[in-house]
Amino acid sequence: MNELANTFGNIASFLWGLPLVILLVGGGLFFVLHSRFIPYFHLKHALAITTGKLAGEQKADGELSHFQALMVALSGTLGLGNIAGVAVAITLGGAGAVFWMWVTAIVGIATKFYTATLAIQYRGLDRSGKLQGGPMYVIREGLGKKWLPLAWLFCVAAMFGALPIFQINQLVQVLRDFIAIPNGLATAQEHFNFDLTAGVLLCFLITYIVMGKLERLAKVTSYIVPLMVGCYFLLTLGVLMLNFSAIPEAFSAIFHGAFNSDSVAGGFIGSVILIGVQRGAFSNEAGIGTESMAHGAAKTNEPIREGLVATIGPIVDTLIVCTCTALAILVTDLGDSSLTGVSLTAQVFEQAFPNFGGYVLTLVVFFLSTSTVLTFWYYGSKCAEFLFGPRFAQGYVWFYLLLIIVGAVSSLTLVINLIDIMYALMAIPTMISTVLLAPKVRQLAKEYFAKVE
Repeated sequence: MNELANTFGNIASFLWGLPLVILLVGGGLFFVLHSRFIPYFHLKHALAITTGKLAGEQKADGELSHFQALMVALSGTLGLGNIAGVAVAITLGGAGAVFWMWVTAIVGIATKFYTATLAIQYRGLDRSGKLQGGPMYVIREGLGKKWLPLAWLFCVAAMFGALPIFQINQLVQVLRDFIAIPNGLATAQEHFNFDLTAGVLLCFLITYIVMGKLERLAKVTSYIVPLMVGCYFLLTLGVLMLNFSAIPEAFSAIFHGAFNSDSVAGGFIGSVILIGVQRGAFSNEAGIGTESMAHGAAKTNEPIREGLVATIGPIVDTLIVCTCTALAILVTDLGDSSLTGVSLTAQVFEQAFPNFGGYVLTLVVFFLSTSTVLTFWYYGSKCAEFLFGPRFAQGYVWFYLLLIIVGAVSSLTLVINLIDIMYALMAIPTMISTVLLAPKVRQLAKEYFAKVE
């Protein structure tokens, strides 16, 4: 098993190296230029669509409002990647990695504009006869049957990449460290019973929501995501106010470290870029393709509208939430500590607000992680149905729910490496199909803005 884990680790390191940087960032830059900066010039219009200020789509195809589609998509990206992932990026790549996360998000705005527009334009019927969106349908409906192997690759990768083991394992770790151990419910050495109990309870909770299908998922995420983002923003704002004088130095460290390799082992500046791009891609998933399945369920017959709504995603989850996490770490004296991941972020808030900050962060992590698991269930089940039909998809759901319990008590080195590989493999068909169909997006944008301007 150790050899297999090492093999998966080597594959993941290769895939998340230069090839994927070229695919994601290079592809994103292509979309920025190809779009002639349209998504950046129309952010105000995107907000108007999202908040429902533009009427006339009550009878349109789809299941979710623009706001609900964005919240479902954000629930899949907001989570430990924004809270723990930023801490990992700073630990491995120094403050400069945050700059490259910003770059990934900025070009990701254009990428999401293209992928979400295509998710509406090329929706197709699943095996149950329901209208669906996502990279697999974009490939089948937009490129034709000869490109179906790309759709199959995406679906297989998404079924494994969406598994809940990592999110649940990290969530249980936070609950253990800040709830169970301080209250004598577990110890650092003996915590299997608590982990198992937490896993079972989480499984029941998520099963209840899953049985309500997409409608209940949309209702849950529409309340949870804005509330938790607001709560987390206030928490980090408090840390920044307590360390106000250190904020300019933190920004200076980010910009200086982006082009300086001193903080990276081996002194290779490319490592800073790779770490930042990798963490940025995990944060906002621009170009990965999963979020297109949520945007593809939006109730609209105007593909450009949902493309514009999707551009808000990277702004919220990377440019706002990840920046909050990064600054909170950098303005304290914990940035150079031996802690990493969610433990580092939690310690930042516990130091700023003793006997309070850690509990609030635990609450935020709990809701964001569970909403991510819920959204990943939706993504995985849609891919399972595309490949094998509704009966297999139902079996996949029960397998997925069982893995919530497994994830709570497992050691995950091998699985994390496997999921990293799957994310990289999802990006390949998503970006290839989007580049090939990019002219269609520009044509749709020209037609749409001719009507609204």
